[in-house]
Amino acid sequence: MVLHSGAMKLYSDFTGRRTGQITIDVIATLSIAAWVWFGITIYQLVSNLSAFGIQMQQAGAGFRQTMTDVGENLGSIPVIGGGIRAPFDGASGAGAALEQAGLDQQIAVNQLATVLGVGIAALPIAMILLIWLIPRLRFVRRAGNAQAIMASKAGVDLLALRALANQRMAVIAEVDPDAMAAWRRGDETVMHRLAQLELRSAGVRLD
Repeated sequence: MVLHSGAMKLYSDFTGRRTGQITIDVIATLSIAAWVWFGITIYQLVSNLSAFGIQMQQAGAGFRQTMTDVGENLGSIPVIGGGIRAPFDGASGAGAALEQAGLDQQIAVNQLATVLGVGIAALPIAMILLIWLIPRLRFVRRAGNAQAIMASKAGVDLLALRALANQRMAVIAEVDPDAMAAWRRGDETVMHRLAQLELRSAGVRLD
């Protein structure tokens, strides 16, 4: 018996299981992409609300600059300049406050957009990874371990023993009613069939 070898086995050697794995991988990948797109869309929609803050900031900056310029010009008038300038300085301060309010609104909207965008996408993606990726990684690890065991000198013996420990009793009984006794006496036929059971459950085919 010769084992199919490879650096890493991502999919089962058996058609039915491999088709299912590929189908689930495609669905999971598309689902993750869809949730990422949805999160980005939500972020962009909420971010659009910052347009009001931008307008407020620009209006405040323009008003502040205008009042500052007028105040400076009038303040240069001898004798009365100081008294005339004071109201314009106050108005400039109001413009600065409006400018800062617009900036604060933009920051708040950006933070809200980030929280909503990430929050809406993160939980579904985490659930998909939990349900999909962990079993896939387990399969890769189990298939790799099975290949490594089979490549060792005592591969068939060890795989047969793992089958006795892991496989259902009804399945083992189909191989041999007293499979443990057969393993102990080194029955090669029974041991190979048990090894095949373990390898098949790991997605590895023997030629």
